[in-house]
Amino acid sequence: MIFAAGLGTRLRPLTDNMPKALVSVAGKTMLERVILKLKDAGFHDITINIHHFGSQIIDFLRANQNFGVDIHISDERGELLDTGGGIKKARPLLESNEPFLIHNADILTDLDLNAFYHHHLESDADATLLTNHRKTSRYLLMDQDNRLCGWTNISTGEVLPKELDYPSDHYQLQAFGCVHVLSPSIFRYMEDERWTGKFSIIPFYVDICPKARIQGFPIDSENWFDVGKPETLAKAEAYYASL
Repeated sequence: MIFAAGLGTRLRPLTDNMPKALVSVAGKTMLERVILKLKDAGFHDITINIHHFGSQIIDFLRANQNFGVDIHISDERGELLDTGGGIKKARPLLESNEPFLIHNADILTDLDLNAFYHHHLESDADATLLTNHRKTSRYLLMDQDNRLCGWTNISTGEVLPKELDYPSDHYQLQAFGCVHVLSPSIFRYMEDERWTGKFSIIPFYVDICPKARIQGFPIDSENWFDVGKPETLAKAEAYYASL
């Protein structure tokens, strides 16, 4: 599944009249780059959620014959549901006996998606989260086995869950890389009435981590780009133009 429903507020004025996913990076849209990367890794059945200028995404996909893969649209034009709510809404399109991969449209990376997916398959995790050690204000708290135990905002001092014994040398600070693999078992935790409508996936992961296995997959962040920000978009432009 590709998250392509965001408003793209950080990229205004580029996104005043178009969805963020269709912003170009060195001659190709973000969405095209992610679709082709997924296709190269062997993923041929892709769900894309839409909201902001969603019809432009539908037209773009149609004009490019869906880039030779099967694409399903999870339509959030009526209400933007955030990352967790977006996954739950797309459940009928995602649920099978196989784990599924989630990838933000505005994340570009040289990560081997096939290896990442198979790392999850070989584990007993309910979810595997791509992480890195970039500087940010919000971090996942991982134990020595890369299992999620909590979350912190180092700017405000907020820690979740509130009862977690942190600061502590027991935990590693890892930043979420916005690519993750989820097993179908994850949906049973979303049946709790707290996880309805619009909700973010990170508070959900933090809430269920004492009873579910949520693991990290740390990588070098050198060629990981959040192209939803102007300064990183420029860096990604330079990197992909040089290839």
